[in-house]
This record gives sequence, C-alpha cells and structure tokens, in this order.
Amino acid sequence: MFRMFRAVTAVTIAAGMTALCGAAYAGYNIWTGEYTFSKAELQTAVDKRFPTTLRYGELVSVKLSHPRLTLDGETNRVITLVDAALTNTILPAPPVNGSLALNSGIRYDATQRAVLLDNPTVDQVQVQGMPQYNEQLKAIGAVVAQQLLKDYPLYTFKPDELKLNGTEIVPGAITVAPDGIRVQVNQK
Repeated sequence: MFRMFRAVTAVTIAAGMTALCGAAYAGYNIWTGEYTFSKAELQTAVDKRFPTTLRYGELVSVKLSHPRLTLDGETNRVITLVDAALTNTILPAPPVNGSLALNSGIRYDATQRAVLLDNPTVDQVQVQGMPQYNEQLKAIGAVVAQQLLKDYPLYTFKPDELKLNGTEIVPGAITVAPDGIRVQVNQK
C-alpha cells in the first residue's frame, strides 16, 4: 500500500513538473482556457525577420537589425525597437545610424490560423548625432512598418492545436502582458 502511494505521488509530481516546464513554451493551459506565448518565443519569431535591407527608389537603402520586443499590456500592443542604418546609394557617405520604435496591435487570422502583428505604426525615431534626419527616417519608418511587420505571423497554430477532446476551438480575445501574449480559446 505504501509503495502504491509513493508511485502515485511520484507520477503526480512528475506530471506537475512537466506542466511547469511546459509553461515556458507555447501551449494550451486547460485551467485558464488559453494559449500562452512567452516573450522569448515572440522575440524568436520576430528575430527571423531581421536583419533585412530595404531600398527606396534608387536613393536610399535602409538596413534594419537587432529587433528588441517590449510587450505593452496597458495598450495591448507590441513595440519592436530596431536599429536602422540609412545609406545614400548615389553619393558615397557613411551610413546614418538610428533606431525606430514600431508599435503593432495583435490579431488572429482564421485563414492562416495565425496570430499576426496588426496595423504597425512608427512610435519613435532617433538618429544619432543628426536630428535633422528624424523626419526622413520617420517617413521611411512608416513604409518599413507596413512592409516589414504588417500581418507578420508571431505564431501559426498547428491543426491539432485547435482541437480539444475532438471539439474544434477557435482563438478569441488576445491579451498582451509584459511577459507574453495570451490567446483565449472558445468552442466553435
């Protein structure tokens, strides 16, 4: 009897530890009825998009690198701070370095089964030592935000992740928190 109690206790502890370890990865939480994506997972998803270089006409080349995510729970938005290096492609000159803060909402797209960045805008522009370029970088940043992050998937659900005990579930409300994003799921 004591052996059986120890075995059941060991299995229970192992299951609990597995659940705790699994919390660090995207997964469904049966107690809250939501999927959770950690800030680290979201950062990894955005890292795949960078570095990238965009050209505007034949005049300007913009290299964007080193994205850093901030999750703003108060506004339910994701802020992506990226380093920017602007180069004039006609006149030889050193690049103008700066940074852009791109502010995006979050939405679910049922066709793609994905949580996407939505309606990105430029929040902040900083140009090191050359504030006269802030307006140009802000104009370029508005285009960059749309080209680079609009409808960018942070997570794509696998078909089996949208079934629970044989019943289809659909993502609902999406909540941004400082440590991750939670997606409420509902029965279809």
